[in-house]
Amino acid sequence: MLIVAIAWIYVVGLMALTEPSIVAGIVTFLFYCVLPLSTVMYIAGSGRRKARRRAAEAQMRDAARQDQALPR
Repeated sequence: MLIVAIAWIYVVGLMALTEPSIVAGIVTFLFYCVLPLSTVMYIAGSGRRKARRRAAEAQMRDAARQDQALPR
């Protein structure tokens, strides 16, 4: 997925460079690259974030169980 994102940034960057004004180039880059790509990358990473959260919760549960098992 990262190689696709890099390729898209390259293509849209070249499109932005061919715009007649700097403002048009910036707007092209923002609306064709930054906004859509950030949305796609956020959606694509949701599974990893969920898995990371579950792993952290499992680690906290294991730590709590070990803490309860220790004699005081």
